[in-house]
Amino acid sequence: MKTVFRVILLAALLALGVWLWFVLFPSPEKVIRKRLTELARTASFSSGESDLARLAAAQSLAGFFATNVEINIDVPGRIQHRLLGRDEIKEAALGARSTLGGLKVTFPDINVAVAPDKQSAVVDLTVEASVAGESDSIVQEMKFTFQQTDGEWLITRIETVSTVSSVTLRFALRHTPFIVSA
Repeated sequence: MKTVFRVILLAALLALGVWLWFVLFPSPEKVIRKRLTELARTASFSSGESDLARLAAAQSLAGFFATNVEINIDVPGRIQHRLLGRDEIKEAALGARSTLGGLKVTFPDINVAVAPDKQSAVVDLTVEASVAGESDSIVQEMKFTFQQTDGEWLITRIETVSTVSSVTLRFALRHTPFIVSA
């Protein structure tokens, strides 16, 4: 009976140690996913923010990015924009918060690929943004590049991922010879 109790106690302590290890030292993928969740929460806002709250949120949003970040966004029919550096991100965030009645950003589909050296990562994700007062959401595939700097994962590049449109696909299917074998 005494031996069984000691084995159970040892197993419980071992399980607690493993759990504690994963809590204190999460994997880079888990850290990046958490950063992206925080980014979406920080980028989202509702109407009625004070000027001070807008400024603080824009400053906080810029903190997710490296100082020399490059952002290239091209959503056909919606927006085409290029931002270079944290200052431009902060200005764009302030402008959006001043002109839009609200914005909700989510990343429903996140795929993280950490480099073997665990110092950089590429994240393919879907951005879903709902602007207050508009019935349609903006849904776009994006590619984020992260770099670990001073123990923190910062975004160094964001770019739009071009997807094949149905018109392009139909054209390709009509003009591509197919070989049918029996």
